[in-house]
Amino acid sequence: QVQLVESGGGLVQPGGSLRLSCAASGSRFTINRMGWYRQAPGKQRELVAAIDKGGSTDYADSVKGRCTISRDNAENTVYLEMNSLKPEDTAVYYCKVDVLYLGTYWGQGTQVTVSS
Repeated sequence: QVQLVESGGGLVQPGGSLRLSCAASGSRFTINRMGWYRQAPGKQRELVAAIDKGGSTDYADSVKGRCTISRDNAENTVYLEMNSLKPEDTAVYYCKVDVLYLGTYWGQGTQVTVSS
């Protein structure tokens, strides 16, 4: 089993920045792809950004140039740096990890609210 703990969400003004973190813990596991998804009220969950074990990244068009995903493989942690935040970035952000042989795990979600 793998447990995910997210942190870093909160209330920020438009144009502000936030850094989300997601740490995975458990016994003897290897993480392949790590990613961040978000779900706004009344909308489907969507990919924000993802990073594979080698460091290759994917970003949603809506966040390109404003967000940076990174990971620390030694700490089994993935980060999402978000800048120039907009009200439309408001959502619950979920961490997702793909674990070798064990499957996919989701974090509990962290609220990001962009409002003045």
